Amino acid sequence: MRVGFIGIGNMGWPMAVNVLKSRHRVIVHDANVTRSARFAAENGCERLVQLRDLAAADFLITMLPDARAVRNVYLEEAGGAARHLQFGTIAIDMSSSNPFETRVLAQKLAPHGVTVLDAPVSGGVAQARSAALTIMLGGDDPPAIERAKPLLASMGDRLIETGALGTGHAAKALNSFVGGAGYAAAAEAVLVARRLGIEARTLLEILSAATERNVSAAAILREHVVGRKLASGFALGPFSKDVAIAAELGKHAGLDAPLTRVICRRFKLARDRLGTERDSSEALISWDITLKQ
Repeated sequence: MRVGFIGIGNMGWPMAVNVLKSRHRVIVHDANVTRSARFAAENGCERLVQLRDLAAADFLITMLPDARAVRNVYLEEAGGAARHLQFGTIAIDMSSSNPFETRVLAQKLAPHGVTVLDAPVSGGVAQARSAALTIMLGGDDPPAIERAKPLLASMGDRLIETGALGTGHAAKALNSFVGGAGYAAAAEAVLVARRLGIEARTLLEILSAATERNVSAAAILREHVVGRKLASGFALGPFSKDVAIAAELGKHAGLDAPLTRVICRRFKLARDRLGTERDSSEALISWDITLKQ
């Protein structure tokens, strides 16, 4: 199959490599033209020069920062990719996008004969390299979903169908919220423990072994915070964005979900204090000024 892949960042690069390994014909594009040119040269594939080069694409994958960037690709940049795609093209947004905006995008692409699926991923760069990502797949077109599965299988080893279009993005946001809530709980426990004279390593050993063991305590806090690795692979900018989407989902559902709002505020604070590019494992540092000394 001929696959367009837009967004060759830290995650997109290894994902696109795995699509190539599955013997699909790939044409790549990135806002960083030098990066996409290097990818094409190193991996022996085409680089997008103009949007009409996508005319023969069976699939167009986007792996971009947010829904606005995805919409720009299809509808705004240089007139938008939508008018160049052939009827029947399947657009797969693997970004961490807002599910409501995904549905709006699908409505705007429908007159062009383009079907939209959302397939965000869980896992870091290491999982992207080894094609071991968990992919959450949403869509309203069963035949399109079946056509997309072999392509998605080249990038992930676990594909979970979530339901209608947008539910993949919703599930990704909620997954990030749960991870963030676990991290925040363990981080606050560590900060309280330190003030009571309990070493962080000691409390984390307990949190990792006891019945109430916490994945964030066992992995992220122990390895990346206490161990000072600070390289979980998920930057504060996109992580705080995902948690904010989760808070929006609760509001949209008419459900009082106070924890989503609290965790949203906590990671927004970390992002504002440290910057969008810092690793999300560093959030605890921004919550306790004494750790900066």
